[in-house]
Amino acid sequence: MSQFDGLADKAQELNQQHGDKIEGASDQAIQQGGQFADEKTGGQHSDKIEQGKQGLDERLGDNSQ
Repeated sequence: MSQFDGLADKAQELNQQHGDKIEGASDQAIQQGGQFADEKTGGQHSDKIEQGKQGLDERLGDNSQ
């Protein structure tokens, strides 16, 4: 077993204890990143950026794993 096995267990434990805080932070980061990208592209790719934000939130936002 590697030293990373315990790290995964610890991360899962922290997620269970603080999942709501992690979810809020990830939502905020996704929102800010999308806003930054939208501003840098002049709004030309807003639909694609929104799709990307939704995809990220679906993958990162589920703290039940």
